[in-house]
Amino acid sequence: MVLSLLPDLGKRTLVMGILNVTPDSFSDGGRFATVDTALAHARRMTDDGADILDIGGESTRPGASEVSAEEEIGRVVPVIERLAAGTFPPLSIDTYKAATAEAALEAGAAIVNDVWGLQREPDIALAAAAHGAPVIVMHNRADIDPAIDIIEDMKAFFGRSLDIAGKAGIADDHVILDPGVGFGKTFEQNLQAVARVGELKALGYPVLMGTSRKRMIGALIGPDRPVAERLHGTVASNVAAILAGADIVRVHDVAAHRDAAAVADAIRKEMR
Repeated sequence: MVLSLLPDLGKRTLVMGILNVTPDSFSDGGRFATVDTALAHARRMTDDGADILDIGGESTRPGASEVSAEEEIGRVVPVIERLAAGTFPPLSIDTYKAATAEAALEAGAAIVNDVWGLQREPDIALAAAAHGAPVIVMHNRADIDPAIDIIEDMKAFFGRSLDIAGKAGIADDHVILDPGVGFGKTFEQNLQAVARVGELKALGYPVLMGTSRKRMIGALIGPDRPVAERLHGTVASNVAAILAGADIVRVHDVAAHRDAAAVADAIRKEMR
């Protein structure tokens, strides 16, 4: 069960800290691309209260170049090995590649976070199942379609992901859903992905929300402002998501969200 790895899931909002070991991520590309800088940032996020560390070796920002599995593995595995040997929260590998997931799990990662919901390389589900790893399946679209009801599209997408997971041997209690803010959606659909979390929770799975510093936040607070100045807008979006039912928030700024989640959780309890 996910609860054996994350025993507080469902009791309070968990905070997933983002650790990009990439040269070109949209917010912090290059800052933590060496093992030493990655380890130092992981320690800071852990000290700030991170419940999960999500390690990624390929930028998923719009227009980013894809990297080979070999290059991605070369970026993430040395970091994961060092983290797994220390005292850190559970490690998640942020990848859609089956080979990368397998290498990361062998190195000590415990969760697979797939931005294509197991559908880009379905063998990734087999790797997760073989290691007993929970999976985070994110909604994504190759094309933006303003005409669709994005939540209904998510439900159909997640149905396909759950079918892949089940056939691979991943139990339902090892699945977390992510509506995929910023991926294949219009501005309005991104807002709906936050506002309508309750409709996804009704499917019976925990929900992770990832809005941190994204373009939607910039559009609301001022597109000319630097990405690093999107903290306050990000916190607001995540508090809204928590009040709507989100269980995990994936963020760059752990300490601020730890505090915001504590307040939002207390208010949410009184709303029931």
